[in-house]
Amino acid sequence: MTFHPKSEFLNVMVTRGFLADCTDMQGLDAALMKGTVPCYIGYDATAASLHVGHLLNIMMLRWLQKTGHKPITLMGGGTTKVGDPSFRSDERPLLGPEQIDANIDGMSRVFARYLDYGEGDTGALMLNNAEWLDNLNYLEFLRDIGRHFSVNRMLSFESVKSRLDREQSLSFLEFNYMILQAYDFLELNRRYGCRLQMGGSDQWGNIVNGIDLTRRVLDNEIYGLTSPLLTTSDGRKMGKSAGGAVWLDSAMLSPYEFWQFWRNTTDADVGRFLKLYTELPVDECDRLGALEGAEINGAKILLANEVTSLLHGRDAAEAAEATAREVFEKGGVGDDLPTLTLSAADIGDGISVVQLLVRSGLAKSGKDAKRLIAENGARMDDAPLTDAGLVLDAGALASPIKLSAGRKRHAMVTREG
Repeated sequence: MTFHPKSEFLNVMVTRGFLADCTDMQGLDAALMKGTVPCYIGYDATAASLHVGHLLNIMMLRWLQKTGHKPITLMGGGTTKVGDPSFRSDERPLLGPEQIDANIDGMSRVFARYLDYGEGDTGALMLNNAEWLDNLNYLEFLRDIGRHFSVNRMLSFESVKSRLDREQSLSFLEFNYMILQAYDFLELNRRYGCRLQMGGSDQWGNIVNGIDLTRRVLDNEIYGLTSPLLTTSDGRKMGKSAGGAVWLDSAMLSPYEFWQFWRNTTDADVGRFLKLYTELPVDECDRLGALEGAEINGAKILLANEVTSLLHGRDAAEAAEATAREVFEKGGVGDDLPTLTLSAADIGDGISVVQLLVRSGLAKSGKDAKRLIAENGARMDDAPLTDAGLVLDAGALASPIKLSAGRKRHAMVTREG
């Protein structure tokens, strides 16, 4: 029998496609109906910005707050020093405290676009697990916390089992990660009354560990909810583009490039992405997703505008759309295109067009740039680039030039002065 949640939050999770699994749907639904439920998602500070792969869970926290509950963004200032081994083939590189703090600052700016960190019952909290992890006494931790964990059970979790089945090394440092994440849930429940942890479905084992530990130590009833790990309809991991990660910080990826990522959504994903990444009504998302032919392109532009507006503001979305129209419909340059500015030293006696394709982000490597040219996929000022050996001197760069990779990816190249 299908369970139909009564709480607004769970109803949103189900109808918009956010829900993969829940430890106790009926119990959580009842708790959400009784009053404000504090809920957290953890984010390790492994990069200077969040990327599109994080956006699904950020939207879940946004809906949580919009439906009357309290989101907690837990920054992994402590756990980042260990590294999450979940479904990785190798150990994460370890970062120093200064880099971790800088990464947390960058990530915090993104959260502020989606959540209200004001006062009140539903005001979001930004916490750092270094607050309780940095000063742990190892012997006390082993005695009080470690005794509640079964190594046999930990080895059975898919995130660990997949590493061991491939005979890939799993360090004791990484193995401790799931104990520390479980301890996070315990401390958040003890200190802040947190009753729900959410995360991607790859975090299921870690979430269940935290629930079991909190029940054993505090005898409190808490819950876990996971979202699906998204892939696009053509099988690619969500959040990756031809140029690499799709960052949420405008200093690492321009609003135009972010807008363009969503504009390039495949037809089959439009309806699903509208439900997950915008706040348009579900019926409207379904209607737009069912469009075909030229009409679906209008839905993609709406998707790009709505998602970009949430992150970068409505003005940035409108500017990105205007640039796209200028570039694609009128063959113009477009003021908002990503720009590579070269110094005299960069140019020297001349710089190859292959280097320009790489440095502007239109190609991943020189080999990739040469392949692009050979397959007639590269253009300069809208004219086909056919010579991979072409070298441009300072005179040729006296005026800005437009480079293109395929029909949808463009960049400007200009020189200083």
